[in-house]
Amino acid sequence: MKLFPFGHATHPQWPMAAALVLAQLRAQMALPDYASSPTLGLLYITDHYAPQAQDILEHLGAELPEITDWSGTVGVGIASSNVEYFDEPALAVMLCALPGHQYRVFSGVAPLGVGEGMGFEPHTALVHADAATPELADLIGEMAGRTATGYLFGGLASGRSDAVQFAIGGNGNIRGQGAASGVFRGGLSGVAFGEEVALVSRVTQGCQPIAPQRIVSAAEGNVITGLDGQPALDVLLADLKISLDQPQEAMAALRATLVGLTDAASDAVGRTGSFGADVVVRHIIGLDPARRGVAIADKVEPGMRMAFCRRDAQAARADLVRICAEIREELEPEELPLPVAVALAAPEAQAAPNVARRIAGAIYVSCAGRGGPHFGGPSAELQIVRRALGDVPLVGFFAGGEIARDHLYGYTGVLTVFR
Repeated sequence: MKLFPFGHATHPQWPMAAALVLAQLRAQMALPDYASSPTLGLLYITDHYAPQAQDILEHLGAELPEITDWSGTVGVGIASSNVEYFDEPALAVMLCALPGHQYRVFSGVAPLGVGEGMGFEPHTALVHADAATPELADLIGEMAGRTATGYLFGGLASGRSDAVQFAIGGNGNIRGQGAASGVFRGGLSGVAFGEEVALVSRVTQGCQPIAPQRIVSAAEGNVITGLDGQPALDVLLADLKISLDQPQEAMAALRATLVGLTDAASDAVGRTGSFGADVVVRHIIGLDPARRGVAIADKVEPGMRMAFCRRDAQAARADLVRICAEIREELEPEELPLPVAVALAAPEAQAAPNVARRIAGAIYVSCAGRGGPHFGGPSAELQIVRRALGDVPLVGFFAGGEIARDHLYGYTGVLTVFR
């Protein structure tokens, strides 16, 4: 598999940004190491361009007629190799060269599963979703159940305007649904991939436990009433070393505290003292002094495991480097051919996209609360990815929630590479 052409640009006028991106794509498609006949386009725009989403998709489709399928969404920020665009008009595109029978674009007018009669079985899926969709967590779980592996990756559209999604497929729409414009609002859309599309994906956490793991011993709905057999509110106050008799100090500590939650079969806190990939982080949304309970932004069941936590930039940086290293280790054989060894050993200045890195392209979905500002400087998060993984073709966006497997995460990053 050759490298996927990609491009990114910012400009107050979207036609100028699109022209810059198209120039990058065409220049790369003329190079021997890049795919010259891609068919699937991934498009991410910042919310500044959301009102022009339809115009942008139609323009790119006309300029790149060989691209028969498109998928993507909007973010308060978008990402590409080594750069983040926050609070500015920008777009990023990656063109994927994949066998046409090994992927399907899905949406409300072309649901996943329509193509099964033609011999396509979804194994994994890139999913974009609208956070306002009712019963979203259940829909994500249902979508995961439609794939052979149960593995999804992606995120929720984010922004201060329309939560648009791009989804248009050359295999058409479901009969009776009429013509689709390719721009959607609400629900889920994305791309399902077949068994022959080799992917490696990892979740990186952005929070650090500040207290021991606890077992939820009693809960009602989204209110935890018991932890380790004790009143949950009493455990929270003890773990944070605060008292409600000093409300100002207590409120400051509570606002900075989150809950890392996982099911009964998994440990919330691993041997390293950090969260594992199974942990979902949720906000504390209230206290219930009458029941001595703690309300969080998710349903809770007795037997679940949890730990109080806080966002931690240093821990997030170390965990991001860890997942990049894990991906590299999975891609690299024990004995490296000379071109691969040279490419991986190259200093950063020489770390141009290279087929020897064994990565055709990558998608990175990170929390809108992460990015450069959280990691210490402009584009700092994507620079960490570049230093750890190499300068590979990459696009992505900063989401209102991240999707991995059948879970909806928060404050995480989901990095997926095409082998």
